[in-house]
Amino acid sequence: MQFSHPGWSYDTNIYEVNVRQYTRKGTFQAFKKHLPRLKDMGVEVLWFMPITPISIKDRKGTLGSYYAVQNYTTVNPEFGSLQNFIDLVKYAHHLGFKIIIDWVANHTGNDNVWIKEHPDFFCYDDSNQIVHPNGWEDVSKLNYDNQQMQVAMIDAMKFWIDTCDIDGFRCDMAHLVPLEFWRKARTELQRSKADLFWLAECEEANYHEVFDATYTWKWMHAIEKFCKKQNGLKNLFTVLQQYDISFPKDAFRVYFTSNHDENSWNGTEYEKYGKAAKAFAVFSCTWYGIPMIYSGQELPNYKRLHFFDKDQIEWKQQCELHDFYRTLLHMRKTNAALRAADTNVVTYKIETNNDDKIFAFVRKNGGDEVLVILNLSAEIIILEIFNDILNGRFINVFDKDVIDLSEKQNIELQPWNYLVYEKEKAL
Repeated sequence: MQFSHPGWSYDTNIYEVNVRQYTRKGTFQAFKKHLPRLKDMGVEVLWFMPITPISIKDRKGTLGSYYAVQNYTTVNPEFGSLQNFIDLVKYAHHLGFKIIIDWVANHTGNDNVWIKEHPDFFCYDDSNQIVHPNGWEDVSKLNYDNQQMQVAMIDAMKFWIDTCDIDGFRCDMAHLVPLEFWRKARTELQRSKADLFWLAECEEANYHEVFDATYTWKWMHAIEKFCKKQNGLKNLFTVLQQYDISFPKDAFRVYFTSNHDENSWNGTEYEKYGKAAKAFAVFSCTWYGIPMIYSGQELPNYKRLHFFDKDQIEWKQQCELHDFYRTLLHMRKTNAALRAADTNVVTYKIETNNDDKIFAFVRKNGGDEVLVILNLSAEIIILEIFNDILNGRFINVFDKDVIDLSEKQNIELQPWNYLVYEKEKAL
């Protein structure tokens, strides 16, 4: 079966919701109060980290890992009730959001209800002990050779569609689960809701046979090495070229500068990228893919959030980067040049007098054009553009300054600065 992207997804964006850390109460009802703010910021898809109960056996920290699922068809009481989540989804839909939930299909928690009810659903070692995959001592590996388990897993996913009217799934460590299962699951679940969105936490090109979107880990690692002076700008171009060659043209690639794993275990985007953090956030929102934002990045958030314990995001009266993201996300929605997986979109790298420090590109779709210039250096750059594919008047989306690229321009960029222009539409 050939799967197609939901019609609403080509110009969308994703916002990862860490319910536990989002508010002091850490509940669905407390998070609900933030929806108007996120709506104004331009957020469209809300991805909720796992909302299912967390196993107690071998629990890490005081509250445990979201990804140690105790029961696939009930709600974590830490967050509220099932009805609270249903009400949240209804309100979010009323405001125009889509809702996807994290789905952990590779493993369960160590006291998941299936362990007693269906012990044959799990993998065992030579000592007849349940396997704990990847050294994760708090979880138990599921056996995908068991067809009955696969049916039960799909039924559990269907529960959330039928009961809560969710719009899709972010599938945890999707590449650890056979692709054939995901094909079976999507085929079955689209009978319940045709336009479900499927995001895979993996970077396997063949998983696009089923999934709409995959992660860009290689890019994330490459830009971190770049910012730590372990590689150069050419290496970044090489990664993007490899993506173009290796992945289907209609694949959604998800670009990000932070998420729950990166923030908790490897550092905030400011630890990893330093002063280049905002420039790479601009890239995530303007390159050929879908941008993803993690809870609190709009603050900005400078602290690592604890993973297994309560550690509330320190919200302020005003989010300093609210307008920054609102400008970028609005442009994605209204400018066809930024559509993902659209074969009408053409992206060109722009040659400049400082190609060892400047990453400049233009994206075009019919009469729509977006020019992005990133100064990935600590130097003030007087930029000359050598490319002859740009002409006409361009408007800076942040400060509304206008430049005419029909004429030679010298453009000044401050260290780690970014410029984003839309071509002025003919009247």
